[in-house]
Amino acid sequence: MPRRITVDVTQVRLLVDAQFPEWAGLPVRPVAASGWDNRTFRLGEDMVVRLPSAAEYALAVDKEQRWLPLLAPRLPLPVPVPLAKGRPGAGYPFEWSVYRWLDGEPATADRISDPVRFALDLSDFLVALQSIDTVDGPQPGKHNWFRGATLRTYDAQVERALTKLDGDIDAGAAREIWKTALDATWHGVDRWFHGDMAPGNLLIEGGRLAGVIDFGTCGVGDPSCDLAIAWTLLTADGREAFRGRLAVDAGTWARGRGWALWKTLVTCARTRGHADEEAVNARRVLGEILSDRMG
Repeated sequence: MPRRITVDVTQVRLLVDAQFPEWAGLPVRPVAASGWDNRTFRLGEDMVVRLPSAAEYALAVDKEQRWLPLLAPRLPLPVPVPLAKGRPGAGYPFEWSVYRWLDGEPATADRISDPVRFALDLSDFLVALQSIDTVDGPQPGKHNWFRGATLRTYDAQVERALTKLDGDIDAGAAREIWKTALDATWHGVDRWFHGDMAPGNLLIEGGRLAGVIDFGTCGVGDPSCDLAIAWTLLTADGREAFRGRLAVDAGTWARGRGWALWKTLVTCARTRGHADEEAVNARRVLGEILSDRMG
């Protein structure tokens, strides 16, 4: 696992004041749901500062700076657009970004007023993203943990998680789903993908999908990784609508289920024996993946 660093308000204040004097004096305060890959702070009322928490995540800064201004006008929902790029300083070692603040709260089931409408809005976003020209787009690599490439990258991780969870879950069913995903080899043309379609990266306002954030794992390649959200957040009816609107083939759907299974198994193994929100949610999602008959 990457070695993460902490960042405090004082550091952010020093970085902003030294590098962007036009914003000196604007209030700086932490964002409650700061995220895993970045430390996030509000700057004034209209901006947000995102600072990678480890060297691996800092690889995404230049990528987002280059590509988000090109992707944003072609997408049906607001996404972050960089306003500035900062340099290391004040004891902070990486490049960092300032973005326009997007209103909304992280997606949760109770905040979604119409699960099917939400699923359709999300699928329309992905259709638009996948339609954007991929020329010179970022290929899978360390910058995005090989999203968009083969699931075999994570075969050993899945096997370790299944071994640890043996007796707790239906490991046979999980292995069957995983094998189906691995066997569904991708031969398509490159498409843009977000890479981390997780509830925390989907913004809800007034019960509707209002924005998509955190493109640190975006790239071009096999877009099936973005289908994992079908099991991690969507209802059964929403999942059916989502699949229908995207019109994905059986192999792509199987790989999407495999992406969801990989991440969930790793989380279940790491939180085995815990009873906190993360552990409970991971077990719930695993149940969705294992019991889904649409696969």
